[in-house]
Amino acid sequence: METALSPHVPLPLPTTAILSPERVFDAGMRAHHIANTAYPIAHHKTIWQHRVDRNDHTAVLRRAFSPHEPFGLYAHIPFCERRCKFCEYTVVDHHDPEVEAQYHDALLREIDLWADHVLRTRRTLVGFDIGGGTPSLIEPERIVQLVEHVRSRFDLAPGFGISIETTPKVAALFPERLRAYPACGIDRISMGLQMVNPRLLRAYDRDLHRVGFNRPAVDNMRTAGFSTINIDLMYGFARQSPQDFRASLRAAVDLDPEVITLYRMRYKGTRVQAEAEGVTLDHVMALYDVAREVLPSAGYGAPPGKNAFTKRPEDPGTSAYLTRRVVDGAPYLGVGLGAQTFAGNVLAYGLGAASKRLDPYLRAVAESRLPVQDLYDLPEHEAMAKMIAVSFYFGAVRLASFRHRFARDLLDGFAAETHFLLRRGLMTVDGGELRLTEAGAHAFPGVVALFYSPAVKSHLLSLP
Repeated sequence: METALSPHVPLPLPTTAILSPERVFDAGMRAHHIANTAYPIAHHKTIWQHRVDRNDHTAVLRRAFSPHEPFGLYAHIPFCERRCKFCEYTVVDHHDPEVEAQYHDALLREIDLWADHVLRTRRTLVGFDIGGGTPSLIEPERIVQLVEHVRSRFDLAPGFGISIETTPKVAALFPERLRAYPACGIDRISMGLQMVNPRLLRAYDRDLHRVGFNRPAVDNMRTAGFSTINIDLMYGFARQSPQDFRASLRAAVDLDPEVITLYRMRYKGTRVQAEAEGVTLDHVMALYDVAREVLPSAGYGAPPGKNAFTKRPEDPGTSAYLTRRVVDGAPYLGVGLGAQTFAGNVLAYGLGAASKRLDPYLRAVAESRLPVQDLYDLPEHEAMAKMIAVSFYFGAVRLASFRHRFARDLLDGFAAETHFLLRRGLMTVDGGELRLTEAGAHAFPGVVALFYSPAVKSHLLSLP
């Protein structure tokens, strides 16, 4: 179901003077809560004119997925016991066996719709992520069936891996669910610890996952046999002190996972969005500096700006799906409620991305329609910005990947921007990458804004 939206009036393109790197950098620093890896920004004002009519969705998507290029697959399981106040994702907190069964059947059917009507030939996957929501909340047999169905419809590239998400409560209380996953090929598991301060857990409706669950949860993961355990932590909350974050970091280190991943709080679309006004960039970076102190001293390494800290130098720490997205700019297909797809220069959002309602998604799949809510055929500068924004998960853009993707050199295409960043010591060219320095990591919102499209830069400049 498409939402009723006002017609888009294209913004006039700014002059070169207005789009000077200094102005854009400063605008990104001011808008530090929205200048991040989640791109594009303000769809109605920036990319709405590139929206494709629903009748043309299938044809445009067929062109977007090159028949020779492997891609990543993401399956969204939207169920949670409770929606945390800081959650920005497409999550529903009504979950019962009947709804779970309906959704599971629709998810398998949606995979078939993409395979039969868009891809049309047997294709190769570089990685598969099962996220949410809380995928481990549903019956493990359904996860196994999902994995088997994917294997039956696609070939697997060398290095292919599968990752799944869980929570402390589910992992601690339902070890039999965890045991089912490695047996079907899921080799990586990620647990959203987020924080350990009981006061913050209560304040953000996260107290279902009390601190006492953390140790048995990780013990159960070890017993199940996963090759990689990742712990997610969040920082940048208005009510979070450096001492609070240090305690969370030390708790994660004590659990001895292979990877600890940090996510900065993004307020837009959450129930605590108003708190953003009280969070300065200095506060956020003070918390980041605590992590840059604690984690390396405990044996977890990451270059500046990279959010995954790993104990194994040869391991990027991220799932195969995300690694290929970030490093190579690999296309990806998202299935499930509100899932995102990006291939070629085409960006699509699944039904439910805006409403977070299951019924329109279930109805579309039952009628053998691709459950796509909005689809954009982006101009090249928007696709470039999308790829570069995602690359900053690793704090760097691989120059060869950009050249392969767009048949042009990044340093030439963004000559004024990269000159500005190199001159200020915010980025450096090293080992075939344009990489953040420590100073650049501290100025990340300004840095990433320089690679946004003219329309998105104009939007940032228009903000108070």
